[in-house]
Amino acid sequence: MPKAKFLYAVATLAAISTIAVAQTAKLTDPQITHIAYTAGVIDVEAAKLALSKSKNKDVLDFANDMIRDHEAVNQQALALVKKLNVTPEDNDTSKGLVKQADGERATLAKLDGAAFDKAYVDNEVAYHKTVDSALETSLIPGASNGDLKALLSTGLKIFKGHEQHAERLAGLLK
Repeated sequence: MPKAKFLYAVATLAAISTIAVAQTAKLTDPQITHIAYTAGVIDVEAAKLALSKSKNKDVLDFANDMIRDHEAVNQQALALVKKLNVTPEDNDTSKGLVKQADGERATLAKLDGAAFDKAYVDNEVAYHKTVDSALETSLIPGASNGDLKALLSTGLKIFKGHEQHAERLAGLLK
């Protein structure tokens, strides 16, 4: 197995195990909000890296979509926590997501050209699958506040579209 594919597999497993923590522990709405917000920030940072490294129009368009959509959902999340007078709460799951993402970004930063494009898009597929699954099975069902559930559900619809877009794009990249 090539080193890049091995690192990608390890990073994917780390992301899945980190999200699994959310599925086994009872999370509060402030913790759920922080996890969701953190996941959005992570995807924006990955997309910004793609914008700085890729020359592929399809990858650049995808990265711009990630920035636009994740920043919009995160702005809605910030407005909601302000309205509810709630402070998002850092937790083991959000900390694990950041740690895993930092490692993945460092790996991606070492790649160039088609190797970067493929690794970035493959990571986006895996990341969206993981986050979408956590939203469906843990975060949305675990949220107490109806407005938070609605926002997470809206985000899930958008992010499932990202997952499909990333899968299509991955199929085009060699």
